Amino acid sequence: MANHKSAMKRAKQTIKRTARNRYYRTRLKNIVRAVREAVEAGNKEAALEAFKVANKQIHHFVSKGFLKKQTASRKVSRLHKLVNSLNEEEDG
Repeated sequence: MANHKSAMKRAKQTIKRTARNRYYRTRLKNIVRAVREAVEAGNKEAALEAFKVANKQIHHFVSKGFLKKQTASRKVSRLHKLVNSLNEEEDG
């Protein structure tokens, strides 16, 4: 354990930050999984609803500094493409 006051503070901050990042990372994986599972099941309504939640949450993570803007944009774009593939299957 750290001996200096500033080092003790940094250790506490690291623990707190690690816990927060673990929460965000897990939440992000679960959000993306929900969209993918809805698409795999072929449930268009559920996929759209899950995508709405995912889009909102991913951009929220950007505002919190967990994700960079471009990373979030890429994730949302790929999910959107996946959800739109349901429409193409329906039409084709």
